[in-house]
Amino acid sequence: MSQRATGNTIVVGVDGSEASMEALRWATAQARALQADVVAIHAWQPIGAGFAPYAPASARPTAAEQRDRAAQLLAGTLRAVFGPRIDRAVRAVVVEGPPERVLLQQAHGALLLALGHTARGQYDLPSMGSVGRACLRHATVPVVAVPAAERSDRPAAPLGAVRTPAFARSGAA
Repeated sequence: MSQRATGNTIVVGVDGSEASMEALRWATAQARALQADVVAIHAWQPIGAGFAPYAPASARPTAAEQRDRAAQLLAGTLRAVFGPRIDRAVRAVVVEGPPERVLLQQAHGALLLALGHTARGQYDLPSMGSVGRACLRHATVPVVAVPAAERSDRPAAPLGAVRTPAFARSGAA
């Protein structure tokens, strides 16, 4: 589908991960507050090039099968987030192409682009994948990086007080 989200919409990148589900939840709540619509985008690319040339043709999924799997992934993600009753303000769109290009094109003219990211990456820094980084660099609309919910099997980082030097409080720079 080549129809872009425009005007009063929030575009969300959906890949089936918990982070993208959290972004979809956040975007839906934001859309209600802004009286906007949500466009849930799943971008997929043909995977035929990933198979060895000697792999049997029967092992390679057709483009139609891959498109169906992409649509099933998006529909399953929407059901996981909303249950059996999907919010009427949410529109699901499956587009063939590189995710960063698809998301940037689809978000052009929207209110914002929402993407999920894992809460912690290497060295306990926020983690953003290559698609998210490309969207942050090249988007023409604001991009919101929504963190995935903390896993319960990982202890939460302790909160600490923020200390400022005396000269910072006095206004001296």
